[in-house]
Amino acid sequence: MREKIQGVCQMIFRTPIGITLAAAMLISQSVNAQSNPTAELLGEVIRIDTSNPPGNEGALASLLETKFAPLGFEVSIIETPQAGKAHFIARLRGDGSKKPILLAAHADVVGVEPEKWTQDPFGGDIVDGYVYGRGAIDFKGGLAVFAEAVMRLAREKIPLSRDVIFVAEADEEGGAYSTRWLADNHWPLIDAEFALNEGGWIIKNQKDPEKVRYVSISTADKFSLTVQLTSAGKSTHSSMPRPDNAIFSLARALAKLSNYETGVQLIPSTRQFFETLAQTADEPMKTHFMDLLAQDDAARLNQADRAISEDPLLHAFAHNTISPVILDGGFRSNVIPGSASAIVNFRLIPGTDVGAFMDEIRSVIEDPAIDMQISSRGDASQEELLANLNERSQEMPSSEDTELYQALARSAKQQYSEALVTSYLFQAGTDAGAWRSRGVPVYGIYPYPIDQEDLSRMHGNDERVSVRSLEQGTDMIYRTLVAVAGAK
Repeated sequence: MREKIQGVCQMIFRTPIGITLAAAMLISQSVNAQSNPTAELLGEVIRIDTSNPPGNEGALASLLETKFAPLGFEVSIIETPQAGKAHFIARLRGDGSKKPILLAAHADVVGVEPEKWTQDPFGGDIVDGYVYGRGAIDFKGGLAVFAEAVMRLAREKIPLSRDVIFVAEADEEGGAYSTRWLADNHWPLIDAEFALNEGGWIIKNQKDPEKVRYVSISTADKFSLTVQLTSAGKSTHSSMPRPDNAIFSLARALAKLSNYETGVQLIPSTRQFFETLAQTADEPMKTHFMDLLAQDDAARLNQADRAISEDPLLHAFAHNTISPVILDGGFRSNVIPGSASAIVNFRLIPGTDVGAFMDEIRSVIEDPAIDMQISSRGDASQEELLANLNERSQEMPSSEDTELYQALARSAKQQYSEALVTSYLFQAGTDAGAWRSRGVPVYGIYPYPIDQEDLSRMHGNDERVSVRSLEQGTDMIYRTLVAVAGAK
């Protein structure tokens, strides 16, 4: 790649007419700006389609082995019982005086609707300074940043006081062989003092996109509750409709949920996050943030909540959220079906009592004919599923008082001097539970600045991340690793 770029630039500078030296320099700078090791690696990993299902993460593991093994890493590819699905683990040895640091990134991605993309979702192409492709943000971009930062330690022969472990895992987007399976079966390979994962955001300043408004480092995740709503009615000829139409019943239930708003719920990390935003906000948002934090006047709180919730990301931080994701009902145009169902995904704030929350949803629907069941791929009972979810709800946030959190915060401030750095609650779920549930602190970050437009493309169409953001993120993570793992 670099040889091709150099050749193009040499041809330009040898051209006697048709282009000025200044123009040639601009073109050369533009080409080089679109090429760096992290962007090149990201393009390679995007071109391996790991849409889950089925995942095909083993193919990506094989690619990563060719990158890490020649640099002296101890590489393990952990095959799962599902053919083609594997976890990749690379360990760079230190002197062993401190316990390892781990960087985890999921290799699988969600599927695509290719006809709705303007770029090849698995092309990894660079267009106008952006790398396009499924996973560019979530989370192959992070995988590339983490991998490049870790490999830079080896290339530059940095003396290490602790092992550095890089993991590219399977089934984060769904499946039976996630990091929890990996931890249950191969814990010694991934045991660490603390870990980096996906999570917090580096959000650009809307008024000045060259600057960053804030860097958020997640210390906890919301957790997912997926529920199937099912309505039943009489199956009959569509020419003779009845009042117990299953589709109408389901539609009424969903309409009630669409008009329902859960209450504001702040835990310490989200409170700190909104306090940070209040410092950077202009009026009237500054007052809205303060009213949200105070919660001492119902009318002002409601007004603040409405204003803040115009940003879907900010809304998700402060609320248990409700999202219908799959509908199923009917099979012929002349038959009223006997049942209809919807899958609804709730993202819950840690500390939520799942049973009480489901009762809250039942009271909103207010229809005993609508059956609610927690969804699961396995054969666990509803009682077992509920107990497991409540156990996850009680997982404690990772402490900010660790060497890794402090080093990441310092490195972020060094990279983006104008930004405020804060902890926060990640609005979605990650694979961090495999470590947090065992007492290992995990800190989440999407290690590249993005704006609201880029954020809206995650899990959507034309997902992308800027080459410059990847470069900045790699520098930030590399400095963090040197600070935490470098021999003093």
